[in-house]
Amino acid sequence: MKVLLKIGIGILNIIYFFIKLFRTRNKITLISRQSNKPSVDFKMLESKLSKKYEVVVLCKMIDNGLKNKIKYFFHIFRQMYHIATSKVVILDTYCIPIGVLKHKKSLKVIQMWHALGSFKKFGKSIIGKDESSVNISVMNKIQVNDISEVMGMHKNYDYIFASSKEACKGFAEAFGYPLKNLRVFPLPRVDLIIDENNQKEVKKEIFNKYKQLKNKKNILYCPTFRKDNSDLKYIDELIEKVDYSKYNLILKLHPLTKYNIKDERVVVDKSFNTYEMAYVSDYIITDYSAVIFEVSLLHKPIFLYAYDKDNYMNKRDFYLNYDTDMPGKIYKECDSLLKNIEEDKFDYNKLNKFREKYISDCKISYTDDIVLFIESLID
Repeated sequence: MKVLLKIGIGILNIIYFFIKLFRTRNKITLISRQSNKPSVDFKMLESKLSKKYEVVVLCKMIDNGLKNKIKYFFHIFRQMYHIATSKVVILDTYCIPIGVLKHKKSLKVIQMWHALGSFKKFGKSIIGKDESSVNISVMNKIQVNDISEVMGMHKNYDYIFASSKEACKGFAEAFGYPLKNLRVFPLPRVDLIIDENNQKEVKKEIFNKYKQLKNKKNILYCPTFRKDNSDLKYIDELIEKVDYSKYNLILKLHPLTKYNIKDERVVVDKSFNTYEMAYVSDYIITDYSAVIFEVSLLHKPIFLYAYDKDNYMNKRDFYLNYDTDMPGKIYKECDSLLKNIEEDKFDYNKLNKFREKYISDCKISYTDDIVLFIESLID
């Protein structure tokens, strides 16, 4: 397999040699395989950058099935052309052509990872582990490392963005770069999350859709995805124990979750993202989800329902100290969690320290700061 990959990459580099003969334009290309549509972060950057530069946005997932993989293979040639003719490429995940090809010296590549903050370990930190995208059951660890190396996993980045100086340490480990390649730029979406006018508009939309949320205090539960569906019984327990005479329960399941919750007492939302649902929530319950960074910006009580913490940490370690750094109290039992919500007990100082540690302040705006940095690479 390793030999075949090397041959394929060699052929791509020969093709790319001729593509690089095209003139470099005043162009910025944004590439993602997180979704088939541009993320909020990409849209916000495109809106500002397109006023001065040519901007190309390439978003395509590698979907299951041979037909979809063939489609993605041809999409790679489109990526190659735009990479070769751009001055700056911005990524929010790993990109095959960036990792395996030899690029023009003038090209600057920025890795703007899609998650805000460094929480659960990812990238090179978990190669060969259960949570890695390369399954250790398929090949031994040496083979996994070899394949990752051949495929240029997170190679050829000039700059990597992180949300704070503290977060830089985790990103440096995940991507395998020294700290000198890291730059502190939280994601553009932070502007949107903290914008009061946006909050008002979104809250209005949510209340129009879920009118029952206006009448009581709202508890938002957003659990991390678990491959084995081991969280289902704990979700069921929480649903049964919430006092619906005082509270509404909003459930935001991970998009990869396979099961459906059907209970008339619960708002199971799929129309809004998690931080938007947090706008209308009085209390937020989560566990190991990276959404912790987004919701920490909203100055609302966060409760950590980590009933399987020891088990989870054996499979997936963290860049921060879960027991001491998290912005809320950790619970292993549903009853004590709901009791503290009822008593309205929460340490806001701890929340503020967490936010200040992991999300740095902007100078102009979070989006404008990034735009100015990109302009400095071109002009």
